Amino acid sequence: MKRVEVDVAVIGAGSAGMTAYRAALAYTQKVVVIESGPYGTTCARVGCMPSKLLIAAAEAAHAVARAPLFGVAASGCHVDGRAVMRRVREERDRFAGFVVDSVETWPQEHRLRGPARFVAPHLLRVGEEIEVEAGRIVIATGSSPVVPPGWRETLGDRLVVSDDVFYWDDLPRSVAVAGAGVIGLELAQALSRLGVRVRLFGRNGSVGPLSDPAVVAVARSIFTSDMPFSAYAEHLQPTLQDGQVKMAFSEQGVLREESFERLLVAVGRRANLHDLDLQHAGLGLEEFGVPKSDPNTGQIDGSHVFMAGDASANMPLLHEATDEGVIAGANAGRYPHVQSRLRRAPLGIVFTDPQMAIVGGGHAALTKRGTRFETGEASFEDQGRSRVMAENRGLVRVYGEPGSGRFLGAEMVGPAAEHIGHLLAWALQQQQTVQQMVDSPFYHPTVEEGLRSALRQLARKLKPVALDLEKCRDCTPGT
Repeated sequence: MKRVEVDVAVIGAGSAGMTAYRAALAYTQKVVVIESGPYGTTCARVGCMPSKLLIAAAEAAHAVARAPLFGVAASGCHVDGRAVMRRVREERDRFAGFVVDSVETWPQEHRLRGPARFVAPHLLRVGEEIEVEAGRIVIATGSSPVVPPGWRETLGDRLVVSDDVFYWDDLPRSVAVAGAGVIGLELAQALSRLGVRVRLFGRNGSVGPLSDPAVVAVARSIFTSDMPFSAYAEHLQPTLQDGQVKMAFSEQGVLREESFERLLVAVGRRANLHDLDLQHAGLGLEEFGVPKSDPNTGQIDGSHVFMAGDASANMPLLHEATDEGVIAGANAGRYPHVQSRLRRAPLGIVFTDPQMAIVGGGHAALTKRGTRFETGEASFEDQGRSRVMAENRGLVRVYGEPGSGRFLGAEMVGPAAEHIGHLLAWALQQQQTVQQMVDSPFYHPTVEEGLRSALRQLARKLKPVALDLEKCRDCTPGT
């Protein structure tokens, strides 16, 4: 068996693994990256970019469909499913190709192909022919879609996950989508607007990553009116009948059935750790055998093993994965001199229509920490620029700290959320007060003026009432 000795071994060549490799190289040239699948990140191949390509096609179709609202005569909208998916695949392959080209410029001795597993704390086996002895190890194995037990066995190739969608040659006639999280919402709405008969199944009324009850209620109302959305579906049971997926479920106590060509399962993703034989890594494993890493160092329990990206399950987003790769790779390279690094202000965006944004972890994070906060809000229903564009749906809620007046975070569903979310995340990272944000420029007429209304309301709640002694000199007591 071939034996390789390195200072740092990185398992996985996705967004986190690539940045971990580059960061480790600043400290040692004895680095190897082990990858068992095709090169090309989750984002480029089956995530961020192909999903936005599908959404862009859906937005074009939707714009044509609602053109008469503006007095513009539209000659009709025909969606060519094969042309849609051809562009999705071609552009997806272009994005993934950039990643592949980058990895293939690395020295050959820095790349190993095959599945890796722990044999001992510092020893990895790659396939059946190579052993890697590593001083430090970075786990950057990514994640995979979760499928409920028995569903795949029941449905066979009629069941698909989000990764499969971007390899389609054509759009199906009908799809059931199980899971109203970020992926489920984005794909269900896009497919619906492209002419696919869709029903989205959620649980407990939740909508994407939103946690503020007021914002969730508005979002649920918007999306249930936009497409068939069973937000409170219970006892979901798919079966295969005459080549169709029959979805049996209950909603508000009523049993229902509906058949579709396919079932798209988008109920979540799980870290790719099950084949690593972590029991041999000498780590203290948490529940379900998953190790817990420090988000500011990437290190697992003071050991020589680090984690980054979706495998760590901290925040499964590309910009977070690359940050974690830099942190874990640098610390693995300089080990044992591990350094803590502050993370960026949390920011999450959902590319539905209207979009959603969560800044600072939102309502749930503040509540979980026991933080005292005040809330300001603004509806987009009568917001000037939003009405001009006929995109006047949604609600923004902003949070501030009593006493200090510091901005703490926000949740919103509404127009331009991807841009407003960035403004708010920058303000949070700079530790601005709500009054400083109110005093910043807001151009007219813009959607951002809706945000200003929410901030002004919050500022009034946070500002202590000052007593003007001059005006009250002649006031009678109690007035």
